[in-house]
Amino acid sequence: MAYTPRLKEEYKSRVISALTEEFGYNNVMQVPKLKKIVLSRGIGAAVADKKLIDHAIDELSAITGQKAVATMSKKDVASFKLRKGMPIGAKVTLRGERMYEFLDRLITSALPRVRDFNGIKATGFDGRGNYNLGVTEQIIFPEIDIDKVNKVSGMDITFVTSAETDKEAKSLLTELGLPFKKN
Repeated sequence: MAYTPRLKEEYKSRVISALTEEFGYNNVMQVPKLKKIVLSRGIGAAVADKKLIDHAIDELSAITGQKAVATMSKKDVASFKLRKGMPIGAKVTLRGERMYEFLDRLITSALPRVRDFNGIKATGFDGRGNYNLGVTEQIIFPEIDIDKVNKVSGMDITFVTSAETDKEAKSLLTELGLPFKKN
């Protein structure tokens, strides 16, 4: 028997029926689903120190269980001493099983470790059914060893869904377990 992540099972068994009931979909294929999760991290100080990119890639790879890649600058900016093609960040895109595994670990173990946590803001939707979340410290993830961290920095987490509207996307993410703040 093949392994299936807990949230994927929950999506198939409970979330599809809950969203169909809420929005009145005629077909299972109309129900929005999570397509991918992208973790990205900009490292402005990497212009001076190239080792910071390697640390960021290692940390993102440890958090997600998938190899991260360096992001390159697209243009020259003289005031930042930046040249086109220099590495200035790191990112990793999760799909399928790893995406659901990461989301499960984010909800159950990482977000509760945030200091004074009372939910995530519901203002991060972009109008097309995608949600952006900023994390201020990478040490909330249990995979990061605090003693080996050279600089505490944050990252952006983007949830890309197949939802048409923000309301549908928020319902999907709420059903999957993301703890939004109560207004």
